[in-house]
Amino acid sequence: MKSVKQLSFILLATILFSSCAKVFYSPDAFTLARSQKIIAIIPPTVSIAASKKIDAESLKEQQKTESINFQNEMYSWMLKGKMRGKLSQEIQEIGTTNAKLKKAGYPETPLTTAELCDVLGVDGIITSNYSLSKPISEGAAVAVALVSGVWGSTNEVHASLSISDCDNNKLIWNYDHKFSGSIGSSPSRLVEGLMKKASKKMPYMK
Repeated sequence: MKSVKQLSFILLATILFSSCAKVFYSPDAFTLARSQKIIAIIPPTVSIAASKKIDAESLKEQQKTESINFQNEMYSWMLKGKMRGKLSQEIQEIGTTNAKLKKAGYPETPLTTAELCDVLGVDGIITSNYSLSKPISEGAAVAVALVSGVWGSTNEVHASLSISDCDNNKLIWNYDHKFSGSIGSSPSRLVEGLMKKASKKMPYMK
């Protein structure tokens, strides 16, 4: 019974491990970021490690689903920051952003930073890339842990977040980081952990 309770607790918990982040700021990053009045979060580019158990079409659909999940996670996190007074910029609603992008044919039709800004009618855009992998399945990790007492990494996210200024058409900030999660974690929870750390370095945050 004790082992079951311990397992249940761990399954509910998210444990994040991280390496050192790489952060880039342009010389005028804070000045330009804080002069922006409205910003948009572009749907992230998501890649998931291929698996013999998932066919190519299913993998493609999963990547689309995770892209929307991560976009919503980022949007929610930034809204919370705005509610706490840590962010002064308005954040374009996800529905509006995605509708405008779809009308422009994105992402099937690639768009430059300047074109994205023009289509969305914003002052700044946040773009991101997420590379996901699962070294071992959660089921296998549980089985191994019950026998050996060792809990392995089940999810990894290598993420890159960028902010571009629309008036100057240039990259002003980039945050590159790799996270690993243990039992009970999910890509969405890992992104939440990423945003907690990235927001501390983001030039929008007060």
